[in-house]
Amino acid sequence: FKNYHKWKKECPEITGNLHPPSILSLLQTHYIGILKERDPSGSRVVFYRIAQWDPQIFTAYDLFRVSIMLSELIIREPDTQRNGVKTIFDLQGWKFAHAFQITPAVIRKIAFVLTDGFPLKVRGIHLIREPLIFYHVFNLIKHFLSEKVKARIHLHGNNFTHGLQRHFPASLLPEEYNGEAGPFEEFSKEPLSPKETINSIKKNYRCFLMLSII
Repeated sequence: FKNYHKWKKECPEITGNLHPPSILSLLQTHYIGILKERDPSGSRVVFYRIAQWDPQIFTAYDLFRVSIMLSELIIREPDTQRNGVKTIFDLQGWKFAHAFQITPAVIRKIAFVLTDGFPLKVRGIHLIREPLIFYHVFNLIKHFLSEKVKARIHLHGNNFTHGLQRHFPASLLPEEYNGEAGPFEEFSKEPLSPKETINSIKKNYRCFLMLSII
């Protein structure tokens, strides 16, 4: 927690503008979702879809803010405090316009959060449908990561079904990813999904504003 509060003070470009109304539209694109059930190890699973990120509208810092705010919400769950979170990134649609936003400054901030800069433990990072132009950014990010974090990164490529289901059962995954949990948009009807998160953010608006000065 000490590292996280220090990081917030040192990154005003992110934490100094945690105003929910400014990022609700990003949540409504279904860029991010939290799967209905936990994985077999008890971790929360957060799913990101890069194709829903329009870099002409949203900056990398906007995405960072959404992730931080969601993390602030789910870390309240005792099971998540114990078992952490795992992430799945669908990188289909990654373009040069996305890559240009991942500056060295952004990379360092990402690396800090992943390496004990946030009290929510990241137990696994899964990348699917990653295009060749993504690997340049990926290699830059890896340079700043600890060996422990690197060991938790899994690259599944375009033929991701078998590899992904070794970690997450089909019953947990959306049907767009050869799963059985229904379409991705249905997650907006579930607890801690985009729709519920929007309601939570609105309800806790004053709390999130205080994050800037804690």
